[in-house]
Amino acid sequence: MKSIIVLGGGAAGMAAAITAAQTAAGRAKVILLEKNPRVGKKLLATGNGRCNLDHSPVEAKDFFTSDYFRMEEMLAAMKLHDPLKWFEDHGLLCRSDEAGRIYPYSNQASDVLNLLLYWMEASGVEVRTQCGVVGLTQAEQGYQVELESGETLLADRVICALGGSAAPQFGSDGAGVSLVRPFGCKSTKLYPCLVPLKCDKQQIEGLSGIRVKGDVLLCDGETPLHRESGEIQFTEYGLSGIAVMQLSGHLGQLRKVKHPEIRLDLFPEWEQEKLAKWLVERGRRLTNADMGQFMTGLLHKRVGLAVWKRVELGNENRKVNSMSDRDWERLAHGFKHWRFTSLEDTGWKNAQTTGGGVQLSRLEPDSFQVSGHPGLYVVGETTDCAGSCGGFNLHWAFGSGILAGLHGANSL
Repeated sequence: MKSIIVLGGGAAGMAAAITAAQTAAGRAKVILLEKNPRVGKKLLATGNGRCNLDHSPVEAKDFFTSDYFRMEEMLAAMKLHDPLKWFEDHGLLCRSDEAGRIYPYSNQASDVLNLLLYWMEASGVEVRTQCGVVGLTQAEQGYQVELESGETLLADRVICALGGSAAPQFGSDGAGVSLVRPFGCKSTKLYPCLVPLKCDKQQIEGLSGIRVKGDVLLCDGETPLHRESGEIQFTEYGLSGIAVMQLSGHLGQLRKVKHPEIRLDLFPEWEQEKLAKWLVERGRRLTNADMGQFMTGLLHKRVGLAVWKRVELGNENRKVNSMSDRDWERLAHGFKHWRFTSLEDTGWKNAQTTGGGVQLSRLEPDSFQVSGHPGLYVVGETTDCAGSCGGFNLHWAFGSGILAGLHGANSL
């Protein structure tokens, strides 16, 4: 009997294994190899345990890659075998929120994993855990997979779904990129993506745990690069929150940024001139207040005073009635252009996904098969495509796994 071996038991690997087994329908044995004691470990942590498994709509602008043209071709192919429809056909009831994020109706990531486990068993997939893969070579008819145990397996088709380097606590190590490199799979440099950022600690002193909403602008010195809107969370080391993590993908992708900095706009709905005039009027109403009292009802007091400190207008006990129009303009500018410098990502352990990977140009867009190597596929996070927050990464993982599993089985 023919055999299909899937390397990796994450989202992409499980989708590939189920699809291949159901498509082959007894014509091939499907084996899934996972180095961890169990499959789907990382999947359980997605969406804060709720499993944000997809998004509607899915567009090219929601991803980071070095080849947007090929990625758009691949996303178009996924639409023909929509991952959400695939889940619905396998009995998963889903719901979406106001932002388009799609979750299982139960809001339990464990339900998604248990459903995938059920279908792997029902479809006859042989799941072998604690099977680390250390080598992949061309065989006379197919491929030879070498395991850490010294065992070798022969396969007619191999689907590499070994993930990236993000979240090593779940077993990720980026090995997939190296494993397929001998087959002409050139790769772009890996970088942590969707990750909190460190900054100069003096700039966030006393703010840890506070959340604000606003616009976040990534700059290279005085040159604006990318803007995001949403929640920003201050941490003991720097900045987090969805808006900041989205920008971290651009920071990693644009590795030539010489002087990266973030500028936070706490009042994105207001032009600076209008804000300054409003502050003057507010000051007239609170004429005997000090600056700590002035911030009450305006911003979180510690946030307001941190900006006050940054614009260097004196002690926080300074009375409002001593402020000039020029002083209010400086404060308004501080609220609109709060700067954070010395930016660095916080490393692989804190990253939600991996930027970079196997170049998409080396893969056939309708199947993720490696060009020039029939029967070898590379899917999911191992490829040079990282999604934004909101279900895009799992859309890519499940979608690429489904396409590879379908093509691999049909091509036997």
